[in-house]
Amino acid sequence: MNVALVHDYLNQRGGAERVFAHVARAFPDAPVYTALYDPRQTGDLVDPSRVRTSYLAKIPGANRYFRYLAPLYPGAFESFDFHAYDTIVSSTTAWAKGVIVPRHAVHVCYIHTVSRFAFAYDSYVGSPLARPIVRRLIAWDKRAARRPTQFVASSRNAAQRIERYYGREALVLHCPVDLDRFTIGSGSGDYFFIASRLLAYKRIDVAIRAANAARVRLLVAGTGPAETALRAQARGTTTTMLGFVSDERVNELLGNARAAILPGEEDFGLLPLEAAACGRPTIALRAGGALETVVEGETGEFFDEPAAESLARRLRDFDAANYDRQRLRSHAETFAPGRFIERLRAIVEQIRAAR
Repeated sequence: MNVALVHDYLNQRGGAERVFAHVARAFPDAPVYTALYDPRQTGDLVDPSRVRTSYLAKIPGANRYFRYLAPLYPGAFESFDFHAYDTIVSSTTAWAKGVIVPRHAVHVCYIHTVSRFAFAYDSYVGSPLARPIVRRLIAWDKRAARRPTQFVASSRNAAQRIERYYGREALVLHCPVDLDRFTIGSGSGDYFFIASRLLAYKRIDVAIRAANAARVRLLVAGTGPAETALRAQARGTTTTMLGFVSDERVNELLGNARAAILPGEEDFGLLPLEAAACGRPTIALRAGGALETVVEGETGEFFDEPAAESLARRLRDFDAANYDRQRLRSHAETFAPGRFIERLRAIVEQIRAAR
């Protein structure tokens, strides 16, 4: 088996990149093809010697302004040459599924979601000026979704969306959580905690309003396009925006928090599992991937409406004493990386054998 790996881009540090690091560990000898790479961000996740970038990496400022390159990604991924490989394993939220592989090869695509510009334009893109470009990208996206031999979804939620939008059946393999990054904390802090990319669809704005209404402290770790707006919103409230926070500091802050908050609908959402690995529960919107990672009353609680009032009620009533730290950790351990790697390898072998 001669394997090549593909990921959308490796110039930012988030859940998809952490999961891809385990895909890379599953196939340690495989080269990694990606549109863009910044070793300062992800060099510890994927060895630079393995990475092959697209021609877009030659554009000055590409890593910083990568979101503006969206119209160019289809061509970049279609330009990769995989004739030397018989097995392609891609990891994607949008672009990598569109690679073109030789007829003799199989392409197993680990997919976190249908491309958000295709099904959630208003919350993900927003600008009406981009609609003509996005229409062309949606047409490409539908064509690209026919190319993989088999989709493997990161959640049942994602698999249902893939069937609805692409008309394709997907196997389900839940994302792993980096257990070694986390230790059980005391939960002795007087705050709730969010660690997230700061994107509009994450609904951090709802959490800020809810925390202020409930008069509880909220700490938000992360950076992203919505950071300026969220910092302005948080000014004078009970929320503190922390910006970039190291992995070590996230472990400390999460372990000492009363609970983590997942305020928006996620495709899967690693935060509830990271919180559980620290022995902390999660308060999550009753929707999306959280339904597969939060066990109500055992590892966390749900609020029912994507509105500040609904979350604020849950924050006011929350009692951390209802949760056992070791039981939470045991829940996280069912999503161990070793299990993910073993299952992914088995799936790829099965697809190859069937082909």
